[in-house]
Amino acid sequence: MTQMQNPAQFGIVVAGHGSRDPDGVREFEALVELVRARAPQHVVSHGYLEFASPTIAQAVKANLAAGVRHIAVVPGVLLGARHAKNDMPSEVLALARAYPEIDFHFGAPLNLHPQLLQLAQERIVTAEALSALTVRRDQSCLVLVGRGTTDPDANGEIAKLARMLEEGMGFGGVQVCFSGTAKPMVDDGLRAAARLGFKRLVVLPFFLFDGVLVKRIYAAADAVQQREPALEVIKAGYLGVHPFVADVLIDRAREAVEGRAAMNCTLCKYRVQIVGFEQQVGEPQQAHHLQVRGLLEKENASALTAAPTQPEFTRYEPHPIEAESFRIIAAGRDWSVFPTAHLTALQRLVHTSGDFNAVDDIYFSPGAIETGIRALLRCKRVVTDVTMVQTGLKRALLEQLGIETWCGVHDRETVLMAQAQGITRSAAGIRRAWEKFGNDIILAIGDAPTAITEATRLIREHGWRPQLVIGLPVGFVGTRESKDSLRRCMQVPRITNSGTRGGSPWAATVVNAMMIDALNQLAAYEPG
Repeated sequence: MTQMQNPAQFGIVVAGHGSRDPDGVREFEALVELVRARAPQHVVSHGYLEFASPTIAQAVKANLAAGVRHIAVVPGVLLGARHAKNDMPSEVLALARAYPEIDFHFGAPLNLHPQLLQLAQERIVTAEALSALTVRRDQSCLVLVGRGTTDPDANGEIAKLARMLEEGMGFGGVQVCFSGTAKPMVDDGLRAAARLGFKRLVVLPFFLFDGVLVKRIYAAADAVQQREPALEVIKAGYLGVHPFVADVLIDRAREAVEGRAAMNCTLCKYRVQIVGFEQQVGEPQQAHHLQVRGLLEKENASALTAAPTQPEFTRYEPHPIEAESFRIIAAGRDWSVFPTAHLTALQRLVHTSGDFNAVDDIYFSPGAIETGIRALLRCKRVVTDVTMVQTGLKRALLEQLGIETWCGVHDRETVLMAQAQGITRSAAGIRRAWEKFGNDIILAIGDAPTAITEATRLIREHGWRPQLVIGLPVGFVGTRESKDSLRRCMQVPRITNSGTRGGSPWAATVVNAMMIDALNQLAAYEPG
C-alpha cells in the first residue's frame, strides 16, 4: 500500500450486517447519513454483508465512482466475532485483488468504546425515568442481552460490559444472556433474574439497531412482566442512531488508514489456543455469508419475474476412472437382493475395500440411510473418532452441502479427560462430542472400538441420541464385541458390520455415499 499525501483524503465504506427487518435497514442507513453529515470531508457509502442491498462490493464501487483511491472499510458491527474476523475481511481481500491500484484499509469493529458505554448508560437512565416508581439501583438487576456468537472472545466482551455497567452504575446485580447461539438464552436469563429477589429488572439489548432479535427480546421482557406482576420490568433502548455511534465509526476509519486499527487478538480463537476452540487456530479466512449476500434484492427480482430463487445444486460427477470402477462393481454381482437406498454405500464400500464380499455382513438398522441423509442436510455436522475418518470425507461435498466436521481426539481437553478418567483418547473425544453438540450430529467411528463402547454407554445410560451412528472399526481387540453392542443398541439408527474388518476409510465411505445421495436428491428437486 502506498502512503497517502493527505491522510484526510480517504473514502469510508460502512459495512453493515444486513437484516430481513426493514426497521433495522432503515436505522442503519440513517446512521450512515449521520456519519456523512459528521464527516463531510469524506466520501461515505454503505453496503451489507447479508440479505440487504447494496452489497459491500457495490458500496466500494460507489466510492471509486467518486474518484476515491484510498478506502477504509469499517465493520458496522459491535464486536469482533465471525463477521468482523472472517466474512468482512474476505470481502475486502477479494476487492483488493479486483482493484490492485486501490489502497484498502480494514477497520476494527466498534467494540467497548467509552462513548458506547456512555450511550448504554444514557439508554438505561432514560428508561428508568419513564417509570412511575422510584427504585434504588442496588435494588435493580441489569439484564444485559448480547447477540451471541460462536466466538468466546466476543461473548466475553458482553460479560465485561455487564460488569462495567454493574459497578459503574451501582446495580445490585447483573444477568448476562444472549439472543442466540450462546447460553443462557434470553428467556432463561430473564427467568433467572426474576428469581433473584430484586424489585426491578432493567433489560438492555446491546444491539446497534432494531430488528427481529430486538423485537423478540422486548417480547420476552413483556412476558416476564405478565408472569411476575409484582416485579417491575423496564425495557431500555438499544444503541440506535446516535452521534456517539457515528463518531466511533469515523474514529475506526481514521485508525484504519493511519495503521492504528486495534484488533483484540490476545484471546482470538483464530490466533491462539482458547480452551475448547483449539482446532480453529490458523483456520483460513473464508466467507460464510455468500448464500445470503444481497438475498432480499434477489428475492424481490425473482418475485417480479415469477421465478423463485432456489440454491443451485448439481449432481455428483465421478472422475472417468471412478465411473468405470463403479460400472465394473455394478456388473460384478447381483445387487437386486439389497434395498435401493443402500446401494450407493454398499458399492462404495466394495470400491474402498476391493472386495465384493465386504458388503455381506454390513448391517443397516431400518431407515438408517434415509435418516442419515436427512441429518446431514438438517444438522450439518459429522463427528469422527479419529482424524483419518475426518480427512477421508470428500471436501467438495462437505463444502457444497455446508457440512462441518469435528474430531477431538488430539485436543488438549481430550488428552486431559483421557488421563483423568482412565479412558482412551478416542473414547474421551466421543464424550466431549456428547457434551459439546448433543444429539444433532452424525457419529462416524472407523478406528477405535472404545469409541463405540463409550457411545453406546452414553446412549443407554445418559439418553444420548445421535441422529446416526456409523461403527466400522478394524481390529482384533474388542472390535467384534463393540460392533455387536452397537447392533443391539436399538435407541439410535446405526450402521455397522460383524467381524474384524473395517477401518477409517470404510466409515468415511459411508458418509461420502450419503452426501452423494443427498446432493443428487437436491439436484433433482423441483419445487412444487
